[in-house]
Amino acid sequence: MAIAVRSSRGGGSGGVGAGFRSLFSYRIFISALFSLLFIATVSVLLTSRPPPTHHHSRLPSGANAYMHRTFLALNSDPLKTRLDLIYKQANDHITLVKTYAAYARKLKLENSKQLKMFDDLAKNFSDLTSKPSLFETDGNLDEDVLRQFEKEVKDRVKFARLMVAESKENYDNQLKIQKLKDTIFSVSESLGKAKKNGALASSIAAKSIPKSLHCLAMRLVEERISHPEKYKEELPKAEFEDPSLYHYAVFSDNVIAVSVVVRSVVKNAEEPWKHVFHVVTDRMNVAAMKVWFRMRPVEGGAHLEVKAVEDYSFLNSSYAPVLRQIASAKKQRFNFEKTTENVTKDGSNMKLKNPESMSMLNHLRFYLPEMYPKLHKILLLDDDVVVQKDLTGLWKIDLTGKVNGAVETCFGSFHRFSQYLNFTHPLIKQRFNPKACAWAYGMNIFDLDAWRREKCTETYEEWQNLNEDRTLWKLDALSPGLITFYSLTKSLDKSWHVLGLGYNPSISMDEINNAAVIHYNGNMKPWLDIAMNQYKNLWTKYVDNDMEFVQMCNFGV
Repeated sequence: MAIAVRSSRGGGSGGVGAGFRSLFSYRIFISALFSLLFIATVSVLLTSRPPPTHHHSRLPSGANAYMHRTFLALNSDPLKTRLDLIYKQANDHITLVKTYAAYARKLKLENSKQLKMFDDLAKNFSDLTSKPSLFETDGNLDEDVLRQFEKEVKDRVKFARLMVAESKENYDNQLKIQKLKDTIFSVSESLGKAKKNGALASSIAAKSIPKSLHCLAMRLVEERISHPEKYKEELPKAEFEDPSLYHYAVFSDNVIAVSVVVRSVVKNAEEPWKHVFHVVTDRMNVAAMKVWFRMRPVEGGAHLEVKAVEDYSFLNSSYAPVLRQIASAKKQRFNFEKTTENVTKDGSNMKLKNPESMSMLNHLRFYLPEMYPKLHKILLLDDDVVVQKDLTGLWKIDLTGKVNGAVETCFGSFHRFSQYLNFTHPLIKQRFNPKACAWAYGMNIFDLDAWRREKCTETYEEWQNLNEDRTLWKLDALSPGLITFYSLTKSLDKSWHVLGLGYNPSISMDEINNAAVIHYNGNMKPWLDIAMNQYKNLWTKYVDNDMEFVQMCNFGV
């Protein structure tokens, strides 16, 4: 039994070994067979030389052409292989140029110079590759001729690549999009810088005193000093307190601007002798202002008085909180040291940074009942307005118990209370509607009796004290005006008062011609060199050019 088992194991081992040996022999046989077939094929290909042909005829294409050229190159003239590669390069660029030309036609660029260049280049390539002079009479290549041919092909290939590189972005949408994005970013960045620089330059120009205006003030003061006997103080006229007349308040330190306001009112008034002007200026300019209106009396029998802020003794820092705030050293640093920085950051809000807002002249409007205790109504005019129609109709408007008659300036989300007041402060947030419509200073009819009844001056001073730290609004006059006359303002028809001639070049002339008052609010005042020319003549026609000092000071108007 044991012998039988060993015999079986031995037989199994011998069978496996025989199987491996037979498999190995079979593989050797197959490898040898394929090797013989490969050698035979190569021998046939090498021994069978194709008849000589001209290379300008078309070669086989695709994989067969590649195999044909490969085996042919092994047993042919190296110059012919080189020529074949030149032909291939030329044909590839012919295809590329024709593709760009076809795309140019698709983009309807048939008349473009670029399309003509692509077509001409494709034709030049085709003419070049069909040259018969490359071959000698025996069918062999001349190396000098081939070298010249190669140079011509390379020159055309180089030119084709340059054309494609220049034209690529015209056909590559991704390149177009990226280039457009880069251009938009660059223009946007340049525009931002230009706006900041323009805002700063405009602010500097607006705050500067023009040489001609300074000259005029100096000439008037010189006249006052030279002839004191001609400019003695006059006694107040009864008309200055007559409530039956039409009274105007003009607060300014600009002599020529006040003159234009007064002249434009009088020239368009039906009964000028019924109009009374109350001009208030600062101590520095009061002499010049008085000399001007003594030398050039108001026409038509209208009445005018000139006073300085200091003539109103009740206006002191203990009575008027804004005077205390203006005088504070902290306020001075805030408004002057930070002006340049703030202007470059926010050119659209420069009105709040203008030193004019720190002048008491800009805040006198809140003390009109105290300044003119015997009057019932008064019309406030800014010094940068021009009157084009008779304004007596304003005194006849029923204000329905309201204090202030003004033209509203809001449209859409613009010029709402939220743009002027700090609605993150709880006092503002609780008392006012951020969507309430703002109105304009510049031409305001005030019912002084209603003012006294509503105690508006006390309201103004209360809020000014609350704003000691400037957390409610900046130091300007419109914001406290919006607060003081909140729910006490009657909206007037917009034709009474058209604004924007100092910053908006798009106001229609029809709108301007129909307006009773036009307002040059903004930095481009009509007496400055930066004024907009299309509106300037509406102001200059009221300048008193016959006044000798205006001519001497070269106003250029």
